[in-house]
Amino acid sequence: MNHEYLLIRPDQGIRLAERDAGFTNEFASKADARDKLQSDIANLAKLQDVFAAARSHGLLIIFQGMDSAGKDSAIKHVMSGVNPQGVRVDSFKTPTEEEAQHDFLWRCERVLPERGRIGIFNRSYYEEVLIVRVHRELLAREATEPKSDFWSARFEDINAFERHLVRSGTIVLKFFLHISKDEQRKRLLERLDDADKNWKFSVDDVTERRYWDRYQLAYEQMLSATTTAWAPWYVIPADHKWFARTAIAANLVAKLESLDLRYPHSEGAAAALLGQIRAQLEAE
Repeated sequence: MNHEYLLIRPDQGIRLAERDAGFTNEFASKADARDKLQSDIANLAKLQDVFAAARSHGLLIIFQGMDSAGKDSAIKHVMSGVNPQGVRVDSFKTPTEEEAQHDFLWRCERVLPERGRIGIFNRSYYEEVLIVRVHRELLAREATEPKSDFWSARFEDINAFERHLVRSGTIVLKFFLHISKDEQRKRLLERLDDADKNWKFSVDDVTERRYWDRYQLAYEQMLSATTTAWAPWYVIPADHKWFARTAIAANLVAKLESLDLRYPHSEGAAAALLGQIRAQLEAE
């Protein structure tokens, strides 16, 4: 898996038009990638177990992308083998009245994963430099008037926030699911044509397509400004859902393996106590 192609390096900048949303690396088809994906899903389950036992880190996984980019299905498939007791998924849509009265990071900060657990954000605080940038009228709910440095200040706040998380033991993995406009159209039509997918369709999805170019620009500026050494962005080609899932799973496994975690073992007095308990149980 070519992780380097997916990574945005700090100060590199990005133009999404130059990134192939249909890229599939060395895999020619879904069948070609099946073994790799299933192997990584199995490995992820094992790694989660030792991750939960070690309790030395938290893991925050952030998914961003246009409507129908495949965020929900990626979470469902990639995390299909893990223990649900150790994972929490939060989706962030329109802020509630209470949330709008706090700073833009607050509603996400309050559900961050503790050490030993995995938190997944399906959309996140990044919405506050994306949708509200395309629809600036939404800032009125926050009683905020954007100034000349408003967006750059928010980027700085996000970078500082994520640096604090990493320094405190939380790993931050960020995936932008990059879908082409043509593929999005096909998926929206599928939701209309397939009765079992009608429930997924929203008129807002079609409305937001009118702002495609503005969203692409907002994403480019956000990705360029907030990919850092401590929390880089990965741009995941998402025109083929099977490849997006394969790439995400491979990145998760690589990150967890790099931690070289071990199960904790008792030593000294604790080990002696366990020995006594073992002897007692064996004697019964």
